[in-house]
Amino acid sequence: MSNKKKLPVGVDSFNKLVQHDFYYIDKTGLLVELLKNWAEVNLFTRPRRFGKSLNMSMLQTFFEIGCDKTLFDGLKISEEKELCQEYMGQFPVISISLKGVEGQTFQEALAAMKYIIGQEALRFGFLLESDRLSDKDKDIYQQLTEIGKGTGSLFAMTNDALGTSLKTLSDLLYRHYAKNVILLIDEYDVPLDKAFQYGYYDQMVSLLRVMFGNALKTNSSLYFAVLTGCLRISKESIFTGLNNLKTLTITNAQFDEYFGFTDKEVKEMLAYYDLEEHYETMKEWYDGYRFGKTDVYCPWDVINFCDDLRADEDAYPQNYWSNTSGNAIVRRLIDKADSVTKNEVESLIAGDEVIKEIHQELTYSELDQSIENLWSVLFTTGYLTQRGRVDGRKYRLAIPNREIRELFITQIREWFRKSSRKDTGTLEAFCQAFPQKDAVKIEKLLNEYLWNTISIRDTSGREKKENFYHGMILGLLRYKENWLVKSNAESGEGYSDILIEVPESRTGIVVEIKYAEDAAFDSSCDKAIQQIEEKHYEAALLGDGMENIVKYGIACYRKRCKVLLAE
Repeated sequence: MSNKKKLPVGVDSFNKLVQHDFYYIDKTGLLVELLKNWAEVNLFTRPRRFGKSLNMSMLQTFFEIGCDKTLFDGLKISEEKELCQEYMGQFPVISISLKGVEGQTFQEALAAMKYIIGQEALRFGFLLESDRLSDKDKDIYQQLTEIGKGTGSLFAMTNDALGTSLKTLSDLLYRHYAKNVILLIDEYDVPLDKAFQYGYYDQMVSLLRVMFGNALKTNSSLYFAVLTGCLRISKESIFTGLNNLKTLTITNAQFDEYFGFTDKEVKEMLAYYDLEEHYETMKEWYDGYRFGKTDVYCPWDVINFCDDLRADEDAYPQNYWSNTSGNAIVRRLIDKADSVTKNEVESLIAGDEVIKEIHQELTYSELDQSIENLWSVLFTTGYLTQRGRVDGRKYRLAIPNREIRELFITQIREWFRKSSRKDTGTLEAFCQAFPQKDAVKIEKLLNEYLWNTISIRDTSGREKKENFYHGMILGLLRYKENWLVKSNAESGEGYSDILIEVPESRTGIVVEIKYAEDAAFDSSCDKAIQQIEEKHYEAALLGDGMENIVKYGIACYRKRCKVLLAE
């Protein structure tokens, strides 16, 4: 184990990855394709955690004057001798990530932006010694690096200096080197996302419009620029008048294999770590994305799961990707869902597809304007993927894999828990019907809950379906905080679904839940009661001093149920 390369969990510095002997899946083919076919401004949009930042680091390492050329030895790009001769280590590079531009106010976000620009400007301290720059040039440079004393931010640059900062740095570097500049902007849309969340969106749009306009539109010192982000923000909002922009989204075939891991790459990685027997699990959980014409896995998931398996070969797959990004967008869809949308979400979770028109170019203010826009955002952010184009903008959308399916189910449960608790009167009546032996009322109210929620028509077996209904009923009963409600507790000769102790009346309740395949409600209820009797599930309740025992068999199928009280 010890002589294997380390797994690069969270490492997005290309230098660090190669120098410190981390496992690297060679994506330097991106350089080859980019150099053979680039626009002046190239925007790559991909979901979070698909290798954008590492690729940007790789671009910087390759192009930057003074780079360590040995880092690319043995990688795909090294075979392209002429390209390497012409481009490697030949450019001044400005590289910033806007990932850290956030704050609850515009002033906080502004301070964060100044810090990022100021730190990058400090890398070029040699400009102060340059004999190719005038004293005025050097004064302008110092405006970007001056430390703020009592200004509310680390760097004292004015807002005007910030607006022209990327253009200023480009011009100064061009004059010093007599070479055009490559500009890399990673996570360009994060400041807009944060601004939208905290209510200063218009101010952030104005700032970025000025910064990007100066750097990308009127910049004669620019060789080319590469931007990455999650969403394709509408051109009108921040790229006004920018006619040299080439956008490469998840629907483009060009560059499709350079973000995410291909099946071949995952197989090679598993073989390297002697983990081949986990291939099917890896595929079920983390494959299923389609970028352009290539099927890819989420790299963040693959690396994390491999890392866990190396430490423990029995490690269970986790929701690694969803833990790294807010899942609010799924909640927004569920919160806004009408009956048609709920039905579509049920179909997706069951493994089916829905056909939707996709609008890839949106402003943040449009995201919430319609359910249709939310479908587009779920697609571009990786919660849904495409299984082919129908026509024009219409695509067949599907949930990519088990990880995202589990995420949808979790969000639905959470939404149901919150929405059912809004009507405390109905919830109280539902719970009280159990000790009152009112099977008719339980059935009526449970049917209403089922009708109003999003049911899980999962194709993966009876047990999973039973688990969904079990979790739902358990969540409703746990509204009664003074009752003791146990799930899958050992009792008698097995484990009962739900045991309830009602202390004020010393009533013990046993609930057994069955999935009624093909709507066989009566026989499923009978089976549930029979199981309670045969396994003596009431034993634990009697042992705890419960005097009145009530037993229920509940059968559920899709959005219907039947409740049977044992005689």
